[in-house]
Amino acid sequence: MARMRTAVLVSGRGSNMAALLDAAADPAFPAEIALVLSNRPGAGALARAEAAGVPTAVVDHRAYADRSAFEAAMQAELERHAVALVCLAGFMRVLTPWFISRWPERLVNIHPSLLPAYRGLHTHERALADGVRIHGCTVHLVVPELDAGPIIAQAAVPVHAADTPDTLAARVLAAEHRLYPLALSWLASGRVRHQVGRLVVDAPEAGGMLLSPGSLPDQG
Repeated sequence: MARMRTAVLVSGRGSNMAALLDAAADPAFPAEIALVLSNRPGAGALARAEAAGVPTAVVDHRAYADRSAFEAAMQAELERHAVALVCLAGFMRVLTPWFISRWPERLVNIHPSLLPAYRGLHTHERALADGVRIHGCTVHLVVPELDAGPIIAQAAVPVHAADTPDTLAARVLAAEHRLYPLALSWLASGRVRHQVGRLVVDAPEAGGMLLSPGSLPDQG
């Protein structure tokens, strides 16, 4: 079976991108990382992708008159590389409904909270301020409403009494690096389907789609 050609959109150092690259290095993984695209020419993720032999592209948002022109340029680049699925991995631009509509159920994001809690920014600070005992991350399909798309998978981590935003962020990020490749493998292999207004994963390891770090498979 042909592997699904996948692009990863990044703005920074690309730690989640690196996790996806590592997973996709296995020929048995159902997705192939066909392109890493950044809106920032100096993004560290570009060098990491190039070192792995993955094609890269830069579409600098500052070079375009408006968001529509910027997104049209991104879309053209994705089409040029015959991309079938797009993963956002620290891509720090809000996407318009026009762009999102080009990728129905093929545009994926990872968010550092257990959605629908803590949409938007500063999730770790807000979780600590609320005194929650469980925090985590979510992989979801992207819809025009921010961080509101159908959930593919979640991973939970404990919140410790001595946590700071930085220590909690590090624990969540480690879970992200294991969850995102798993969720991508489900999506690329056609095991994610809609059922009564939510997504269902046809995989034994889905386990209700709330996965603790200990239950996440090691991606290498």
